[in-house]
Amino acid sequence: MSGVLVTGATGLVGSRLVRSLVADRIAVRAATRTPANAGLPGGVEAVAWDGVLIPSGRIAGCDALVHLAGEPVFGGLPTRSRLDRILASRVDSTRALVQSIAKLSVAERPKVLVCASAIGYYGDRGDEMLTESTPPGNGFLADVCIAWEEEARAAAALGVRTVSLRIGIVLAREGGALAMLARLFRLGLGGVVGSGRQWVSWIHADDLVAMIRAALGDERWSGVANAVAPQPITNAELTLELARAVHRPAWLPAPAFAVRAALGEMAGELLGSRRVVPAFAQERGFRFGVETFGRALEAELR
Repeated sequence: MSGVLVTGATGLVGSRLVRSLVADRIAVRAATRTPANAGLPGGVEAVAWDGVLIPSGRIAGCDALVHLAGEPVFGGLPTRSRLDRILASRVDSTRALVQSIAKLSVAERPKVLVCASAIGYYGDRGDEMLTESTPPGNGFLADVCIAWEEEARAAAALGVRTVSLRIGIVLAREGGALAMLARLFRLGLGGVVGSGRQWVSWIHADDLVAMIRAALGDERWSGVANAVAPQPITNAELTLELARAVHRPAWLPAPAFAVRAALGEMAGELLGSRRVVPAFAQERGFRFGVETFGRALEAELR
């Protein structure tokens, strides 16, 4: 592989992916809004973009694209304008990326596009076991993911092998859900959310990077793949494990009505249940480095 263009290259997953690629001496172009201050590893080419449009000339010559950029889902109050940004940052940017690919000659086009999606695609499904063949659910994030994946699939019509990864909660010490939860639990503010019976599907950040690398290099990967660990847990189990890991009690539950009052349309993302399994990846022999939630906490909170 002669070169990879990565959007979201300075984010939680993107930064680990870029370091992994650089370590294997793969040329990386990193799309960033602030190329002069991106803090990228040496040798990485910073490519300026506005969060949506990447000129075709910046894509030409890259074997692969990894599209990870998007407005954080839990980065603020769920106002209408913020929900619109969450949608546009994913759907509009993916559409623009494919349009830029279409302007290139066949010889200049990348061979593969790996695009983020999310397990929000499935909506709230109770105890149902969810594989890649499960139909979509309902809700804001389900609608976002449906539109997001549709835009990514348009690249396949251009002869680009396309993989959409339906990503679960990513566990990493640098930020995201785990860093936020660990802070709350260390302050004694952690507890079960809602009933605690809802399923939580997660993945260790290094396993997600490995899955992206597998999707880039293995031509058997095409279509959609659940990017989750093989052992989802309930919210109650998550609470117990996390409290034990930070040596704090977890006595402050968050009742469902309070979560709905605080998060409105986004409440279902915490109260909803998604028991997702990585059937596609396992069928292709993908091996997880971290299969249990406890192991992930040991790796990231030590």
